[in-house]
Amino acid sequence: MSAEDFTWTPDPAIVAESNLVAFMKRHGIDDYDALMARAEADPDWYWNAVLEENDYRFYKPYDRVLDTSKGAAWAEWCVGGTTNTVLNCLDKWRDTPTYAREAISWEGEDGSRRVLSYAELDAETCRLAGGLRALGLGRGDVVGVYMPMLPEAVAAFLAIIKIGGIALPLFSGFAAEAAATRMNDGGAKGLILADGSLRRGQPIDMKAVADEVAAAVPTLEHVVIYRHLGLDVAWQEGRDHWWSDVVSGQSENTPTEEMGAEEPLLLVFTSGTTGKAKGTVHSHCGFANKVALDLGLMMDLKPSDRMLWMSDMGWLVGPIIIIGNLVRGSTMVLIEGAPNFPESDRMWRVVADHRVTYLGIAPTVARLFMAYPDEDLVRNDLSSLRIFASTGEPWNPDSWLWLFEKVGGGRLPILNYTGGTEIGGGILTTTVIHPMRPCSFTGSIPGHGADIVDQEGNPVAVDEVGELVMRVPSIGLTRGLWQDPERYLDTYWNKIPDLWVHGDWASRDAQGLWYVHGRSDDTINVAGKRTGPAEIESLLLNTGRIAEAAVIGVPDDIKGSAIVCVVVAAGEDGSDELRGALSSAVVDGLGNPFRPRQIIFVGDLPKTRNMKIMRRVVRAVYNGQDPGDLASLVNPEAVDGLKAVLEG
Repeated sequence: MSAEDFTWTPDPAIVAESNLVAFMKRHGIDDYDALMARAEADPDWYWNAVLEENDYRFYKPYDRVLDTSKGAAWAEWCVGGTTNTVLNCLDKWRDTPTYAREAISWEGEDGSRRVLSYAELDAETCRLAGGLRALGLGRGDVVGVYMPMLPEAVAAFLAIIKIGGIALPLFSGFAAEAAATRMNDGGAKGLILADGSLRRGQPIDMKAVADEVAAAVPTLEHVVIYRHLGLDVAWQEGRDHWWSDVVSGQSENTPTEEMGAEEPLLLVFTSGTTGKAKGTVHSHCGFANKVALDLGLMMDLKPSDRMLWMSDMGWLVGPIIIIGNLVRGSTMVLIEGAPNFPESDRMWRVVADHRVTYLGIAPTVARLFMAYPDEDLVRNDLSSLRIFASTGEPWNPDSWLWLFEKVGGGRLPILNYTGGTEIGGGILTTTVIHPMRPCSFTGSIPGHGADIVDQEGNPVAVDEVGELVMRVPSIGLTRGLWQDPERYLDTYWNKIPDLWVHGDWASRDAQGLWYVHGRSDDTINVAGKRTGPAEIESLLLNTGRIAEAAVIGVPDDIKGSAIVCVVVAAGEDGSDELRGALSSAVVDGLGNPFRPRQIIFVGDLPKTRNMKIMRRVVRAVYNGQDPGDLASLVNPEAVDGLKAVLEG
């Protein structure tokens, strides 16, 4: 295929300078297809090479990298080895030039800024780790982190891991019940939090929420509070401790706990897009190497990069940002607050001021900024950017092209990345050495055996939509679900024998590019014709007249399912004329059988912090059912808004 057949084609210099090509040259591999084949044929070689690429250190070397004697679902990694993720995030950089470089560049919603070098982050992590040990916390103890994206959130996360504890990241917007449920599931003994956080100019009292959590978690022994906003807080003597007191007098060289390679470091709950949130368990050898593989090798993160990827500690992207950057020796740019407050162009101004090179952005965020004037982009110098990365939800062509052309000037790749909390990262990715089209993926990450199959596990034809699966285990896979092995097997391994079923619809085109079409749980079957909501949503968004869309299937006596579109209009009121135009767009794109039964206009759609639109919630509210766990929503008021529209 010629370059004209693709929207973006890599410059030869980008290819030559990529981490991926350097890796292949070191191992005498001529091209990407050969790498894929060798990784599949010789997984021991491949995963050893990944560990070497990541410069992943061990106290005691492992005997073998992979043991599948208990079955693929229970694969064991780095067997016999001992390590600690903090050994590889901080300790290994001592006595190197990286130690003096920026680890964190932070900006608050009020414009305040702080910078921490690797040495300064290491020192604060050590002091807090020593303080936590002095409180009696240590190996195997689950400790929650309930903080906005502050430098101290990074130190807290790492300090827990350094002492051999299990970090439990909590969404900084959680209400007490949601946080308590996750803390109780984990049997948490500690909680580290900020006294408060700024959200669109308003101080949020996080300590008050934490007190409610503590009352509901009988295992909780210690609460450590970082004074961020200086709020007056209630106090329980013996349980509550100021961060400053905990770290006072502690060594800046606290020893790092030597851990078995497969011991857990992280308990992180899914966003609950398909029901009750699941507690995924990630290990010291697994998570860091998976993240560093994805970001460093596949997506070309370099030590010189400065990454801004707005997220929250409570979702997987938060730990990915922390560990991915620190293992690779790059800089993370952390921002407290919203991307469009206090000014509409805040995110672009941050990119310019902090000289961001690597920008993570979700499609929903892109569509948010599309509604703002081009002047927001023009007045900010975005020339430092070299890469966009994206995960969380499928793109539609209009928003992808807007990011590519308006923001990136047609010169920057958009590295599409999909997987999940259970994967510890991605199944599919996009690389800087492959051409791309809107919304596409290069394909499977080597060593993951990704495929697209029918319900019997047979590969589907070109352009046919099927289930996204993995045929082999990856080092990043969750080591089960927390205290629920049967749910783990039933959810992922038992639906199609011997395959990991991820729950996404996907397809491949004739040029080998892959596409994700949304959750297979959301499949709509209209009179025997199956489609995913993302395809219909894309048709709606492509009109340019709506900002967001959630498409659901609802029961229909004749067709089995009928289509309902819940949309947020872009700069105009919902009208019969707009409703007709949207309906026509769906019919023109898919045919008359897919004509929507209803098009409903709302002010907002329920979303998680990482900007996934919660279709299951929309569907439940529409059907008058209990919407289930809403704890992961960043905007729970959207549910009430939808109910009001439906009742009105």
